[in-house]
Amino acid sequence: MKNTSENTLTGNSTSTETNSKSTIIWDLGAVLIDWNPHHLYRKIFDDEAQMLHFLENVCTFEWNEEQDGGRTIQEANEYLIAKHPEHEEHIRAYYGRWEEMLGGPIEGTVEIFREMKNRGEHKFYALTNWSAELFPIALERYDFLSWFDGIVVSGTEKDRKPNHSFYHTLLNRYKVQPAEALFIDDNLRNIKAAEQLGIESIHFTSPEDLKERLERLGIL
Repeated sequence: MKNTSENTLTGNSTSTETNSKSTIIWDLGAVLIDWNPHHLYRKIFDDEAQMLHFLENVCTFEWNEEQDGGRTIQEANEYLIAKHPEHEEHIRAYYGRWEEMLGGPIEGTVEIFREMKNRGEHKFYALTNWSAELFPIALERYDFLSWFDGIVVSGTEKDRKPNHSFYHTLLNRYKVQPAEALFIDDNLRNIKAAEQLGIESIHFTSPEDLKERLERLGIL
């Protein structure tokens, strides 16, 4: 069952609203692209509990975010191997076999993006927490990334969500007014940061829920 309080579109009523947005800002991972370390580590660990323990205590979300913020993969590996030498092989697999963490596009969301793009009524930008060393792989793999009018990559900027400065990088670079933008992200922390800057936001939970909310806004 959906948590309706968490998934509520800020300032949105149940009736259809007039679309006043000129710009759609997308997150990529877990919204348009199926990226998940579980895809790889289920091949490495036979036991699900052991896999989860490793990802929660060794190759953690917080450790990965430092690479999103600009730390190099070499630096990341050296740091973590020094801390957990007994896990060196599995640590090196995180980036050595990183492409195995990539699933396909999240087709339902890509179709929504395609429909909006074909309408020609909005500008589209991506604001993504992603290592600068790895993002070129995504550009080669996912054709729909070429549909964006601009992409701001955290590892390139050495900044990341939910820092307000990272959002300002996109807003300033592409001359986007917060009140004219709609932001879509699966991470509630990032949604709250955007809302603090006056950017109306949708907390992504599924393509079906996203479509419903965009229809409510008059964007679809």
